[in-house]
Amino acid sequence: MSGHSKWSTIKRKKGAADAKRGKIFTKIGREIMVAVREGGPDPETNFKLRLIMDKARQANMPKDNIERSIRRGAGLEKSQALEQIIYEGYGPGGVALMIRTLTDNRNRAVADVRRALTRAGGNLGENGCVGWMFEQKGYITIPLNGHDPDALFELALDAGADDIVIGEDTVEVFAEIADFQSVQEALAAENIEMDTAELSLIPKTMLELAPDKGIKVMALVDALDELDDVERVFTNLNITDELVEKYAAENA
Repeated sequence: MSGHSKWSTIKRKKGAADAKRGKIFTKIGREIMVAVREGGPDPETNFKLRLIMDKARQANMPKDNIERSIRRGAGLEKSQALEQIIYEGYGPGGVALMIRTLTDNRNRAVADVRRALTRAGGNLGENGCVGWMFEQKGYITIPLNGHDPDALFELALDAGADDIVIGEDTVEVFAEIADFQSVQEALAAENIEMDTAELSLIPKTMLELAPDKGIKVMALVDALDELDDVERVFTNLNITDELVEKYAAENA
């Protein structure tokens, strides 16, 4: 998964420019509203809200925007009626895609998703067609930045993580949903910086594709991410560091 982590870092840097147009802030604001509606406005007792607020701060979202989204989620200000829908489909080379959307118009959302898939040579599938290939887990990435990887491994494992992958410059931590909060809190207690801490759909097995097809899949995922209603895209493509570097060079 180390390539996925590197790709996420590149996309996050790109997202900093997008944030100038408010697009990233709008998406995060919607996520905050839904999290508040589901679990309340207090991040101390609403773990999902706390995770999204951390993401908002990483994106440099203004405090006023965060607080406004919380108020809207709590019903204190007028807001959109949003629903979360996950679409399943296939990309180039038969790669599996799980596309999580957050929208106030499901007809627009599905039309935009289908159009992006079709243009890339993929297709929208029925519910359940690829969902069985993924499992929901807590996912954390930690930049090494001089940390002892063995010490991070032991800390995360003792806190309840069920898998730790040590890469060249990043440690990836996976945990069952029930253990995710305790793992994150154990790392935070040791002042360990986390680039990512989120609930993610993790593929059970990875699909290897030739570089030309792999790059097409990555372009499709980026195109889907650009859609206003798309919150997150998950794929079972084996994204290697080499593939990320090749894709980044072609899209510099």
